[in-house]
Amino acid sequence: MGARVYLDWNATAPLRPEAKVAMIAAMDLAGNPSSVHAEGRAARALMEKARGQIAAALGADGADVVFTSGATEAAALACAGRGLSCAGIEHEAVSAWCAADLAADAAGQVTVPEPRRAALQYANSETGILQILPQGLAVSDLTQAFGKLPLAFNWLSCDMGLVSAHKLGGPKGIGALILRQGLDVAAQLKGGGQEMGRRAGTENLIGIAGFAAAAEAAARDLADGVWERVAKLRNILEGALSAAGNESISVGKGGARLPNTLCLVTPGWKGETQVMQMDLAGFAVSAGSACSSGKVRASRVLRAMGLDEIAAASALRVSLGPQTTEDQVLRFADTWAAQYRKARAGVRKDGWHGSGG
Repeated sequence: MGARVYLDWNATAPLRPEAKVAMIAAMDLAGNPSSVHAEGRAARALMEKARGQIAAALGADGADVVFTSGATEAAALACAGRGLSCAGIEHEAVSAWCAADLAADAAGQVTVPEPRRAALQYANSETGILQILPQGLAVSDLTQAFGKLPLAFNWLSCDMGLVSAHKLGGPKGIGALILRQGLDVAAQLKGGGQEMGRRAGTENLIGIAGFAAAAEAAARDLADGVWERVAKLRNILEGALSAAGNESISVGKGGARLPNTLCLVTPGWKGETQVMQMDLAGFAVSAGSACSSGKVRASRVLRAMGLDEIAAASALRVSLGPQTTEDQVLRFADTWAAQYRKARAGVRKDGWHGSGG
């Protein structure tokens, strides 16, 4: 077996070198950004520069960037107590605060009758399917789209956006809530006046520095067409896997998706089994959202799209990144096809639990 191949970029992207350099430099700043002395002012200057860098990369000039511990906390800050609606395809960090009374159709698209009272993701982490965001939307989860798609918060006409650093090559444990200018939210963490009174607690300066560097690097990648190359590799992989597994369904194929994401459903071959078999073969993939890993259950996203229990438990998510090569993609396809043939023939009887198995 050769070197391991990482194909789980939607769970977390490897740390970018630029982010690592920025974080190491930030470690040398002793001051607290809230302190008024020279050391504190230096820390605050770095933090405010980073805030501007992230806003520029996200096309959010003029909006407020409120630093949080990640998109999960940003979702709580944005959604708590607002009586919002969402669909079953939303990430659990959002759906935990909303009434799931919107429906997704078989193509994963959601109709939003009252945008001002709704939360709707831009890109789904499991399927990669993109939404057409309605004007005046209250909250949009931009976590997966930021850094992979041309994106301008100011063009979206939504009140609030959620982002996370580690999805685009920044460090884990830092994210932000983006607020339309003039809008305010009630603090969920209290005890200090940090982040314009919206989020108490000393800011994670090291994480913020890494976030800003990663955001700038991601913007350069977009401008250089890096994700167009990734999309071509995804399409090569999609064709190879679909040809090898003629029962398989490529979720979202033919529609607007993230350039790097492939969600393959092979009814009856459990996603968790596929993940384990591919892991043993040297490939890191997932059966869905990393936040749901370890939970043996059908994908709630696919169930919300109308797939039955067996199909929804049989999904494999492969998510590529700028470092992925064609050789890696083809090796993965060959390995998956071999495992598929064994499972389909009943050689690994524990891996096939559906019709025709």
